[in-house]
Amino acid sequence: MTALGFIGLGIMGKPMVGHLLAAGHRVSVFDRSEDSVRELVAKGGVACASSKAVASISDIIFDMVPDTPDVEDVLFGKDGVAVGVKPGSTVVDMSSISPIATKDFARRLAEMHIDMLDAPVSGGQVGAEKAILSIMVGGKQEVFERVKPYFELMGKNIVLIGDHGAGQTCKVANQIAVAVTIAATAEALAFASKAGADPAKVREALMGGLASSRIMELHGERMIKRTFQPGFRIRLHQKDLNLALQSARSLHMSIPATALAQELFNAVAARDGLDLDHSAMVLALEELANHKVA
Repeated sequence: MTALGFIGLGIMGKPMVGHLLAAGHRVSVFDRSEDSVRELVAKGGVACASSKAVASISDIIFDMVPDTPDVEDVLFGKDGVAVGVKPGSTVVDMSSISPIATKDFARRLAEMHIDMLDAPVSGGQVGAEKAILSIMVGGKQEVFERVKPYFELMGKNIVLIGDHGAGQTCKVANQIAVAVTIAATAEALAFASKAGADPAKVREALMGGLASSRIMELHGERMIKRTFQPGFRIRLHQKDLNLALQSARSLHMSIPATALAQELFNAVAARDGLDLDHSAMVLALEELANHKVA
């Protein structure tokens, strides 16, 4: 049986590991949160003291951590994967990070005879818990086929986009679309509510037409019910939109709707909202309207 490793057991990583364990796989795990490790050990996981330790006993090493510097530390830090990994192993980075850095990480690992896939996900905590994530993959076809059976335990829509970095590019595009749609949903509900219509009834009607979306379904309800516990934190979506804006500048293109969405997130963050769910963008629009959606 292929030995699996998983580094990063947050609100996404922990349920993803749970699905691998439930399918009968041996999974070695590492995270700074001892509670998360204990929970997964109780389900059959094997606790490790570092990323290096995970890599030393795993054939395929997954990681799911917040940002580009975190991935670099997991892979190439003092007690990182690169110190303990065996030649011929595969690294699968499921974090959402810079496409440019991803290409560099893949090159550095290839020099060590290690394959890499970038495989960021979309679907949030609910998608991770229900194993219905969308997984966007960059890397070689043969490596993708080798890892795909494990992806299928964590997600439903699994697409090889292209070579190294293509998965991360797709995730940036996803985060642009999500942020702009959250802004549109929040603006529509704020408008309807201030105009005197019941926002819950408006949302119900919109769900039957062209304005229907998963954002309207899930986050529209959050906005109306004021349930802003994450989910997906504003600070993480801001990080992804920074990647989008930086990449757009390097491509000499304008993405104005993305820039506006980032400014709305900034307004919520300025009022101690960094750790709210990204649906809380509506709070910035409520401030501008001097009216709460409720």
